[in-house]
Amino acid sequence: MPKDARATRDALIHAGAHLFAAHGIDATRTRDIVALAGQANDSAVTYHFGSRDGLLNAILRAGITRMEPARAATLPTLHPDDPHTIVDAIVRPTADELRTPHGRDFLRITAQLAGRAGIRDHQTPPLLHDTALQHQLHILETACRATLPEPLALERISLFIAFLTAALADRATRTHHPRTPPPAPEHDTFTTDLTAMLTAALQAPHPNPFA
Repeated sequence: MPKDARATRDALIHAGAHLFAAHGIDATRTRDIVALAGQANDSAVTYHFGSRDGLLNAILRAGITRMEPARAATLPTLHPDDPHTIVDAIVRPTADELRTPHGRDFLRITAQLAGRAGIRDHQTPPLLHDTALQHQLHILETACRATLPEPLALERISLFIAFLTAALADRATRTHHPRTPPPAPEHDTFTTDLTAMLTAALQAPHPNPFA
């Protein structure tokens, strides 16, 4: 890809991520993305990404790709008998997105999409196919199904994703706001506590153990 075209794509990805995060996926106008990216042609998004959804997918793919090496490194260490380690391996690379502006935009976008993860009906989004994250979630499902009926295990994992993305988006928003002090607690303490909370939620007693 020519250097100028790559620079334009990158500018559109950064502008789109910022506006999708700030104003919402549905409310953001394509013309505003193009303007923020410094482009004069309103068809720039269509030309480079095929559509507005194509731009959103490129933003999501960039975030998933950033986390892949850290996630892949955990896979040999994960076992269904150790839910805490599995949850930590999922949470920590995601929480590390809080460290950069692009990462914080990504987190604020993913919170808007948490209900589309396809966990309850095993309809994994194409962007996650054969990723380390998909493998992590599969191991987590195996761990949950060891003590829970499948529908309840899938429901808990779906809620786990919703809670995780909401918590990180909230912290990303507070970190982004220039007039607020840095969120407390500090990053590592926050991540460790979030991991503990989510692990406890997944391991909560079955409301009907004889079902």
